[in-house]
Amino acid sequence: MTDESAVMPDGWLRVESTDIEGQGIAHRPDGKVVFIDGALAGEWVSAAVYRRKNQWEAAIMTAVHHASSQRVRPRCPHFGLHQGACGGCKMQHLDAAAQVAVKQRALEDNLWHLGKVRPELILRPIEGPAWHYRARARLSVRYVRKKDDVLIGFHERKSRYVADMRQCPVLPAHVSGLLLPLRALIKDMDARETCPQIELACGDGVTALALRHLQPLSSRDTQALRDFGARHGVQWWLQPHGPDSVHRLDEGGPELAYALPEFGVVMPFKPTDFTQVNPHINRVLVSRALRLLDAQPGERVIDWFCGLGNFTLPIATRAGQVLGVEASAALVGRARRNCQLNQACAPAGRALAAVEWVVRDLFEMSAAQLVRDGNAERWLIDPPREGAFALVRALAALHQHRLGTPVEQLSAELHPGPLPPEAAAWQPPRRIVYISCNCATLARDAGLLVHQAGYRCTAAGVVNMFPHTAHVESMAVFERAP
Repeated sequence: MTDESAVMPDGWLRVESTDIEGQGIAHRPDGKVVFIDGALAGEWVSAAVYRRKNQWEAAIMTAVHHASSQRVRPRCPHFGLHQGACGGCKMQHLDAAAQVAVKQRALEDNLWHLGKVRPELILRPIEGPAWHYRARARLSVRYVRKKDDVLIGFHERKSRYVADMRQCPVLPAHVSGLLLPLRALIKDMDARETCPQIELACGDGVTALALRHLQPLSSRDTQALRDFGARHGVQWWLQPHGPDSVHRLDEGGPELAYALPEFGVVMPFKPTDFTQVNPHINRVLVSRALRLLDAQPGERVIDWFCGLGNFTLPIATRAGQVLGVEASAALVGRARRNCQLNQACAPAGRALAAVEWVVRDLFEMSAAQLVRDGNAERWLIDPPREGAFALVRALAALHQHRLGTPVEQLSAELHPGPLPPEAAAWQPPRRIVYISCNCATLARDAGLLVHQAGYRCTAAGVVNMFPHTAHVESMAVFERAP
């Protein structure tokens, strides 16, 4: 026990660090770990325990006796620890720069503890606006019959209920200003009890709202949507079933799209398509990823999990050939159309390279299929939260096969199975840039790349795509070891 702790009143806890969920981590005198909602590193706090386990406790902060210099006043009136507080953000009480440091530490800890990988270089974090940045959001809608009122927003902290949001400083200011008018709109609709969500998507100059409705809308309701759209300058889309059913309420008007000006690329999309939430950060992310990839005009590049072509099309302005691979046929169809649009509109001297699109389930990737996809000097991998384990496992299996590792020394999951004749001439990529939205699965895949596939992790860093949240976006660079 330190001299400082010896003079502190009983029950006070010294917070040693802050985790990615915005919780302070402290230890009781007997060594038991306490996770404290709302506490920050360096603080002395009191806390009320709401969950006890043998090795740890979960508590909520009840008082701050000595505050951290990094504690700031939350900008949003709906942020807090109380019941009913909005759960969309977890770290508004922590200085924005300190949030990035917490995320960087989470990335490095995951890489080491899960993958036993230490990057040779820590990249400078990619940062941008901390407020009004969120151009994509799924807003829950609930009609509360007892109160005859409608709630629209994110869920409450640790609850399935919708928070009573009247503003949101992480949404674009004009969208935040629509929350109360939207509540009034839905309340007055015939379908107020059968519209569970609104998908927000802001493009360049277009704000789209996709209304999920479980029953067909009446003509009165569709006219109300039209009047609201005309009054507030928003574009309505309707989603009667799954994401692919989404369609414009009325045709005409500007297209929902975003631009990547550095590459002369325009990306049309639907409100339910996956696009990056933060357009300011996405532009910097694409630019840095391509700079790190360093594709040359004569080279072939594969973009795994290509989506609509957010990276594929910019890569096509640099490389000789590009292969874009994605699991959804509908998504690949739209990516192909985006490619055709940009090829047709490319200015003189900036035509896109040849791009091939393939539909494939990358969670079922095999070494034999990897060989059939052919050689590529560089890969870009941008998977969902599950990561790219099957893909890097196939790469590791081929590396072990090239080394002549005896089958009995291979783990069952790395056994490559029958390989096509062209396997003898297949070459692994010299460089891989891996974009991740889950540093745990990145760390798992990095461990496989470094320890079994013959790569070095030359660089890694965080991308603060979602300020004030626990989400950690990151990127890592892998070079084939000589």
